[in-house]
Amino acid sequence: MYASLFTIKTAPGNRAEAEGLADEMYPILKGMKGFKSVVYFGDPDNDEYYSLYTWETKEDLEAAYNLILPKLEEMVVPFVIEPPVRKVYEVYEPKT
Repeated sequence: MYASLFTIKTAPGNRAEAEGLADEMYPILKGMKGFKSVVYFGDPDNDEYYSLYTWETKEDLEAAYNLILPKLEEMVVPFVIEPPVRKVYEVYEPKT
């Protein structure tokens, strides 16, 4: 399994826009091949918002990202003050 952490830094007072982004992106993502889950969270005091996605494979993650990147960039440009940051991680699942 793989995880992707997506970070945006907004201008002050753009929490509603960050939440709107999450509301718009979730229905798109949940139908994509290999999508497992997402958690949205943020630090409104510092205008930083995050999304942590999990995918079955790295290939699924990359395919989804390449497909949604143009829409995502278009949506965040009006309210971010720094370029979004995306990091990809391999997930370790403890043996039971």
